[in-house]
Amino acid sequence: MANEKITPFKEFIDSVNQAKPETFAAAVAAASTTGKRANAQAITEMRAHILKHYEGVTVQHSFVDANGSIFDCVPVEQQPGLRGKETTVPKAPDLPQPAEPHAAGAKDERQASHIESPLGPGKVDTLGNKMECPDGTIPMRRLTLEGMSRFESLQQFFQKSPLDKEVRPPQGASPNVAATHKWAHAFQNVNNIGGHSFINIWKPAIGANQIFSLSQHWYVGGSGAALQTAEVGLQVYPGLYGGPNPCFFIYWTADDYNKTGCYNLTCSNFVQTNKSWPIGGAIGPISTYGGQQWELEIAYYLTGGRWWLYVKGTAAANAIGYYPASQYGNGVMATHAAEIDYGGEVVGTTSWPPMGSGHLAAEGWQKACYQRQIYYYQTGGGSAWASLTPSTTSPQCYTVTVNNFASPWNETIFYGGPGGSNC
Repeated sequence: MANEKITPFKEFIDSVNQAKPETFAAAVAAASTTGKRANAQAITEMRAHILKHYEGVTVQHSFVDANGSIFDCVPVEQQPGLRGKETTVPKAPDLPQPAEPHAAGAKDERQASHIESPLGPGKVDTLGNKMECPDGTIPMRRLTLEGMSRFESLQQFFQKSPLDKEVRPPQGASPNVAATHKWAHAFQNVNNIGGHSFINIWKPAIGANQIFSLSQHWYVGGSGAALQTAEVGLQVYPGLYGGPNPCFFIYWTADDYNKTGCYNLTCSNFVQTNKSWPIGGAIGPISTYGGQQWELEIAYYLTGGRWWLYVKGTAAANAIGYYPASQYGNGVMATHAAEIDYGGEVVGTTSWPPMGSGHLAAEGWQKACYQRQIYYYQTGGGSAWASLTPSTTSPQCYTVTVNNFASPWNETIFYGGPGGSNC
């Protein structure tokens, strides 16, 4: 951070209150993610959102992550997703265990390491602050006018991609896919209440005319204007996070990415219940081509009217929060999803960034990005191994393969590629 200190939360709020939109818009130094800047009207809307977002909030501690993002430790009940909505924080269940592996008795010998949360006892940031929140609080990434003004409008800030309306990953060739988006993924159309995988961690570089590169889960219901999703994964998105490191992210939409949806805790939909992981925060270590591989276990599970999110395990203690199923109204996702989907997505204009490791799926273990041990939770109870169908929109730049290995890999996809200007 340029000033080598964190602005105290009260001073930060005072500065937002005092900001003059016309002056701020004229003086803002950071270009937006689309090469334009927020105007005074947009700054006014962003300022109002920030002030509402933090209404009644008290902060007990702050720290920065590897991208320089400030995280404030906010009492659980004061976060936007709980404020005035619930008096007690619900408890998550232990998740059903996976079914017997396809190759019972066999064992896949490939070994990867599981990353730890960047937060915890003894961990400090570059400024010497403890990277840990007190009990009863959760880490919230600070929303600032400087960061939000990299986008042209508040609505663009909430969109999954700032260039255009997001669309679901296509199931095969699709004439309606925006030219700015490229995917390499694998899907299954099956009723479910969530699913699971281990995601391999890489750090694809985002260059000029490029927006982001991610690896994620999609749980999807409905179609057309009624399309709904719950999403989670790892994303390199300097325009949003202010740095080049991969971040743990969530996203959702209830109306085909039209008027609903936002990243992380930037709106009031997700309720975080566990202080152990910073949503929107940088994570690592990063896998090495031909060497040590790092991964993160992630799962979604719908129960009791909540889409619970689990990180680094499937026990109740690993649940970090939930999306209320009520946010989907009368849509499909209020009761279940109809599709599971796993893989990568990139966004660019005249050039597209690497996906995953930057190497194609055929290179496999220690070279291509993967998601392994992919299974879904059945609507009638229990779990089942996925049976995925691969799909890619630009096979000259990104590929995907579906594999059925012995335990503990089981249903696995390799995916990714170098990107470039001819995708």
